[in-house]
Amino acid sequence: MVESQTLMVTPSADYELLDSGDGEKLERYGSVVVRRPDPQALWPKRAPESTWRGAHATFTRDERNAAWDFKKGTPERWQILHGGLKFWIRPTSFKHTGLFPEQEQNWSWIQERIKKAGRPISVLNLFGYTGGATLAAAAAGAEVCHVDGSKTAITWARENAGLSGLTDKPIRWILDDARAFVKRELKRGTRYDAVIMDPPAFGHGAKKELWKIEDDLLPLLKLSREVMTAEPLFFLVNGYASGYSARAYENNLRDLFVDRGSIEIGELTIAESGGVRLLPAGIFARWNA
Repeated sequence: MVESQTLMVTPSADYELLDSGDGEKLERYGSVVVRRPDPQALWPKRAPESTWRGAHATFTRDERNAAWDFKKGTPERWQILHGGLKFWIRPTSFKHTGLFPEQEQNWSWIQERIKKAGRPISVLNLFGYTGGATLAAAAAGAEVCHVDGSKTAITWARENAGLSGLTDKPIRWILDDARAFVKRELKRGTRYDAVIMDPPAFGHGAKKELWKIEDDLLPLLKLSREVMTAEPLFFLVNGYASGYSARAYENNLRDLFVDRGSIEIGELTIAESGGVRLLPAGIFARWNA
């Protein structure tokens, strides 16, 4: 039985979880404080309401509307440094900011695997969003194929690559449905040493293809294993808001890599200021050759 781990991101110069509770979280990205809902924060707030009211941007949602309220002078987007990479932060209509800071330790793990491989490594990043894992892999020297069904996300990811000084790195930016792309890569004979995927619970591909994790994850995992080289390096799966345990992902990785390598699983968390409370932020499972 694999022991479950808790990966923790702690406050840094450009990111900090200031407080959380009552279904909300208060974060600092650079010098901008953001207030938004988080259903995992099932405990009382510690900071006074005056601190929460001081947020530069607040996301509110009711039965009819969901929108950000920006205080005067708050920029529409701004830059931060996180995990040694630079990102544009821009609050979106889905309450996101363009960065999942809890992924920082996964980025470090990816970079360590690539640097220790001692050979050229190709990485396939599915559901790549704004590029955190892609940038981490490219910065470590890998050739990366970044796939996402959103043109906006890919544009954002490319801008982040520019900020991080990675424009000239061998990154392919692919606007496509993850399943359709992997099937075509198999037919073309293209293979990858490593696979990263961050599948949503529900979504749509570039041509409005429906994605439902309960129906589509298992076939995609199988296809992704088939598109790997004869000497695969690693396979990383993240999970958000799907209701699944990391054990479910562990069981799939065991089936994909029978009697090979090692598996780690666990929770992704963000440490609140003061280090007493951890905010759950997702799950992960990763296989390492």
